[in-house]
Amino acid sequence: MNVYHFKKGTEICNYSYSSNILSIRLNRQRLIVCLEESIYIHNIKDMKLLKTILETPPNTTGLCALSINHSNSYVAYPGSSTIGEIMLYDGNNLRTVCTIPAHDGPLAALTFNSTGSKLASASEKGTVIRVFSIPDGQKLYEFRRGMKRYVNISSLVFSMDSQFLCASSNTETVHIFKLEHTTDSRPEEPPTWSGYMGKMFMAATNYLPAQVSDMMNQDRAFATVRLNVSGQRNICTLSTIQKLPRLLVTTSDGHLYIYNLDPQDGGECVLIKKHSLLDSGKPDENQENDLRPPFPQSYAATVARQSSTPSSSTRPGYSEDGGALRGEVIPEHEFATGPVCLDDENEFPPINLCRGGQLGEEKRS
Repeated sequence: MNVYHFKKGTEICNYSYSSNILSIRLNRQRLIVCLEESIYIHNIKDMKLLKTILETPPNTTGLCALSINHSNSYVAYPGSSTIGEIMLYDGNNLRTVCTIPAHDGPLAALTFNSTGSKLASASEKGTVIRVFSIPDGQKLYEFRRGMKRYVNISSLVFSMDSQFLCASSNTETVHIFKLEHTTDSRPEEPPTWSGYMGKMFMAATNYLPAQVSDMMNQDRAFATVRLNVSGQRNICTLSTIQKLPRLLVTTSDGHLYIYNLDPQDGGECVLIKKHSLLDSGKPDENQENDLRPPFPQSYAATVARQSSTPSSSTRPGYSEDGGALRGEVIPEHEFATGPVCLDDENEFPPINLCRGGQLGEEKRS
């Protein structure tokens, strides 16, 4: 393992391990090196080895997660190679926290939210995604991605405010789930035949087998994206750009897709930009105007077509990171001007191209 300072162009240190390195994770306190049957925890400030977790269950994909919140530095990794058991480890205090029985089958994806208070997981089947509270490991949410086919979950990520969870796989569909609980304090629905049958249907789940009732109680996707490719590995992220929630999808064929996400009604996300990552010298294959539908069909489509004067990030009603407060609809006259600027460092972090064409990120101590 070589650790570089890309801004200075120098090597900080290098380490050798007994077997192949399968994955690396880091935050401002810890650097985690995952091998097939062991995990090494380094102190990021001086790179000293603090702990070696030996004889972990065979982990051929190097699956592990590290919370980006350096105040806790939780590490999650598979506790079994045959069932979906999660081991939660405290990387700061160097102790095991708990074991979470997450799935029946082996794990395929793990991710923490930005504060390290939630952990999402998916199994190799890829049909159900669960969210647990950290550090007690209690199940908070259960989402059903699909039923007809098993998939390989390639990307699982929370939004920075932890309101949304995005999952992508080797299929053409990206699913976005909303993390909210329905309450019993909502007003009583008017007496209708459909409402009556719905209540009877939910009451009947108490008498059905646990697997059937669990399936009926699982939440479905709040929003979706239909990619024009299938069978390719992709990585997704949820971000706030120009004061609006966006979904970014990068596919293995070298393209970045940017979508608008309607935070109120969800539904099908609207594609607003397609950018080639492999040949930035050429113009985009599809310009933004060509990607927009001829008529706005949803809130997100309307947002994509707006142009007005940008508002100050200090205007009342906006959070410190420039996004709208939860549950607030941004007035139409406060939409930002023009298309998404991929080369604007105020909206996107700078990207350094290192040797071999791979993307590098500056290491900060």
